[in-house]
Amino acid sequence: MRKNDEVAAIVPEVIGWRQAIHANPELGFAEHETAAFVAAKLKEFGLAVYTDVSATAVVATLTKGRGGKAIALRAELDALPIEEAANVAYASRKEGVMHACGHDGHTAMLLGAAKLLAESDSFDGTVVFVFQPAEEVLGGGKKMIGDGLLKRFPVDQVFAVHNWPGFPEGQIGVRAGPQMAAVDDFEISFRGSGCHAAMPHLGDDPLLAAASFVTAIQRLVSRSVDPLSPAVLSVTQIHGGRFNNFVPGEVKVEGTCRFYDRALSEHCAAEIERVATSCAAMQGASAELAYKRGYPPVVNPANGAALAALAGADTVGAGHVATEFQPSMGCEDFAFLLQGVGDGAYVWIGAGDVGPGAGLHGDRFVFNDTIIPIGIRFFLNVVRRALPAGGK
Repeated sequence: MRKNDEVAAIVPEVIGWRQAIHANPELGFAEHETAAFVAAKLKEFGLAVYTDVSATAVVATLTKGRGGKAIALRAELDALPIEEAANVAYASRKEGVMHACGHDGHTAMLLGAAKLLAESDSFDGTVVFVFQPAEEVLGGGKKMIGDGLLKRFPVDQVFAVHNWPGFPEGQIGVRAGPQMAAVDDFEISFRGSGCHAAMPHLGDDPLLAAASFVTAIQRLVSRSVDPLSPAVLSVTQIHGGRFNNFVPGEVKVEGTCRFYDRALSEHCAAEIERVATSCAAMQGASAELAYKRGYPPVVNPANGAALAALAGADTVGAGHVATEFQPSMGCEDFAFLLQGVGDGAYVWIGAGDVGPGAGLHGDRFVFNDTIIPIGIRFFLNVVRRALPAGGK
């Protein structure tokens, strides 16, 4: 521990907050207890706290000095619909719900930073602390913006961190350009005439059309997208039929597309519909596509990424900050906040190697508490870099 190290001194308390949140997980837009816990802590620290912004979101502000600049720091409140298999003393008390992505850790780290910033005069300006609901799937970030978050609390930059299993432990990763992918989802209903399995000539076969589609659609990435533009298409669900001796009249196929170039959204929708319709027509069936455009890509502006890299160097040393690495095909609705503000950065904090089922969204995921002081220090250093004391 450094002499008079304010961060190290509060780490045990912050770990306690994380474990309390972990033991009481709540799904998106239902984070009532978690939000109440966060709001109570922020009020205890002396921040101005707002719980009327959007759904279960908690927003707090802290102003020091006379600077007019403002930045936002974001953490997530929600858990996932996963039954926890990790053997920890503070395991989830709610059946089928678990913090399997580390949002409990992100929230605790941001609370720790808020506590220390409230006690400090090390910056000049306003920090807006955003604890958002429903990052997973439901788009809580988009809803917050729609509900007026950025109009009510205008900021110049926005930053967020995410623990990242598989990335070297304690290393900070931030790159200019894409860091997380866009995601679209699709569902295709293949429809035809059901028939007895022993009399296939009396009907057509939506199941065969669906099977043809699953293999044919792989040409979307391999033959219709520029190989220098990363894209992934995965079929993830097939539903159809109830009886062993009857060909169903309807089969549904679901899947997802991931890419960094948002223009590929239109291309994927058109190509999926074309291939599905063709596969159905070969069997005398029909196909109907429902295509849902999801989160945009997380693309870090050069200015925000550079500031985050400097704050990372302040935190762990320049030798432990990576600015060149492969981005992820995972998605994050921080993209909406980053787009809405126009500057800032999304940052990974390496959690080190983990075993099977212990990565993000795994039922044996365990947050690496050794990175908590790194996360707190990073938030503090971002504030000091973006809002220097004296307004310099």
